[in-house]
Amino acid sequence: MKPVVPLILTFSSLACANAVADVDYKIDLTSPEHHLAKVEVNFPVTESDSLVVNLPVWRTGKYQVLPLADAVRKFTATDDSGSLLPWTRTASGEWTVALSEPTSVTVNYQLYANKLGQRVNHIDASHAFLDASGTFVYSPEFRDEPIRVSLKVPNNWNSYSGMDRGAKEHSFAADNYDILVDSPIETGISEHREFSADGRQYELVVWGEGNYDIDKMVTDLTKLSGQADVIWDDYPFERYVYMVHATSGASGATEHLNSTIIQRPRFSYRERKDYLGFIKTASHEFIHTWNVKAYRPDGLVPYNYQDEEITELLWIAEGSTSYFQSQLLLRAGVMTAKEFFEDLARRVAQSEKTPGREIQSIASASANQWASSGGDYAVNHSTNIYSEGYLTSLALDFSLLEETKLKRSYRDVHRKLYNDYRIPAGYTIADVKGILDEVSGTSYEAWWQQYINSPVSLNFNALLAQAGLKTTYGKDAKIEPFTGVTLKSGSLVLSQVLRNGPAWNAGIVLGDEIVAINGLKVTASGFESRIKDFKAGDTIKVTLFSNDRLKELSLELGEQQSGKLSITSVDKPSRAQKAFFKAWLGVDWPFDKQGQFKSVQ
Repeated sequence: MKPVVPLILTFSSLACANAVADVDYKIDLTSPEHHLAKVEVNFPVTESDSLVVNLPVWRTGKYQVLPLADAVRKFTATDDSGSLLPWTRTASGEWTVALSEPTSVTVNYQLYANKLGQRVNHIDASHAFLDASGTFVYSPEFRDEPIRVSLKVPNNWNSYSGMDRGAKEHSFAADNYDILVDSPIETGISEHREFSADGRQYELVVWGEGNYDIDKMVTDLTKLSGQADVIWDDYPFERYVYMVHATSGASGATEHLNSTIIQRPRFSYRERKDYLGFIKTASHEFIHTWNVKAYRPDGLVPYNYQDEEITELLWIAEGSTSYFQSQLLLRAGVMTAKEFFEDLARRVAQSEKTPGREIQSIASASANQWASSGGDYAVNHSTNIYSEGYLTSLALDFSLLEETKLKRSYRDVHRKLYNDYRIPAGYTIADVKGILDEVSGTSYEAWWQQYINSPVSLNFNALLAQAGLKTTYGKDAKIEPFTGVTLKSGSLVLSQVLRNGPAWNAGIVLGDEIVAINGLKVTASGFESRIKDFKAGDTIKVTLFSNDRLKELSLELGEQQSGKLSITSVDKPSRAQKAFFKAWLGVDWPFDKQGQFKSVQ
């Protein structure tokens, strides 16, 4: 790879070099038992008649407005002589401090930090995780100024961050607030490892006890971290920190500038399927270091921490990241081909069971992400930027491979986005179309209209056949009766009714509670078995409570394939299909002559 181009320079204005003084953050974590901390922020002298102080209303990586400022109490502001300054609350995440003369301003407040699952902040007797968006206020006037952060912590704690270390222990420094807000701090009692890959330094910090094998994690993260040159020409960092929380329930992950925070239940590492969940998440967040943190849609540049930022290109930011995550693991030998195609098959099956893909385009889903709430309505009327964005990326990759006779791929698109639209630039829809035209040598305007601006249902067998693959439910698959409903766990109350499915067409709705089939009582544990007593096409009488009123409806059962969808080799794949496969994934053909995965897989 080429020498690193330091990304932090792109976040700072030239004014930083002539800054009057740093913005100085101090946080006292010495009484962490009740999730409380004391925060002090010292702002440089301002000539204005007021100083606006903000706490973001959303955090990067989660496109949703959050009540972050609700955690702030005992807010005070003082001048350079220590005298109290008057202030007013002017927005949900904003305080305006009145000034009668030029002065520096010191802001103090109490912080309640108990948003572990939101990955905003969490303080307890064993650690503190601090994402600046929910922890440290800023002033737009000094957003570009250098910052310093110092922590006062219990004696046995250690502190880590993607930021540069400061002059003292438990302190950090950054060029501006944008780096601080994208460089969370993990401090406390944890396990720590250092390793290197492709000339870059890495750290792994794990908080919490669990059934993880930290040495295996280091081995596989080392392999993963060495795969970046499959897509990009250089690195936007010199050092990268993987932060992991082994928790009692919280799960998820968030990408940051040169670090990530990954949360998983503490006993979800030993079983292979659980471990794959962890390492795929790590790959996803690692890829985000380029795709989102180094380059992102212009609607997200620069970050506006006080308002939503709308873009139709979130499917590239998130869905394409999901698309590449398992590819890097496959190339690294961390994931087998069998595991790779099990993951892809699961995504295909889920897409085909999501009627919303017929209603909403991926562009509309991207623009609507800030307002999306999931649930039954989303499944029936919406498209997911992660899962459907993955499959859209797959279709685009296959199209580029076909158009260029395997010479170019979707990786080239992301390489060019990184090279030409690095922060502080941002790419537009026109920019992406232009790159597609340049890479392919043909216009992608019609493709974009069909696959991005319009709802689409992909023909997966036709698509995968180009790489010598097909979907199958296996030789023993059979047609089974299908209702189109999902029950709440341990209950006969419906948590989902698929649009245009048998139950939907019969007039059964979300929240109805089934009590009998053909006049006989049915239980939650026996519902699926009872349905299998019938055949597809049979009409059954369903007795249920709807808004507390007893009803009986006729339901004609639909049909579905039994078993689990899988992806395997077509019969007698051609040399051209195998070449397409290799150009796509970068690994050799993994099937034997019988269409089974080779033993090495």
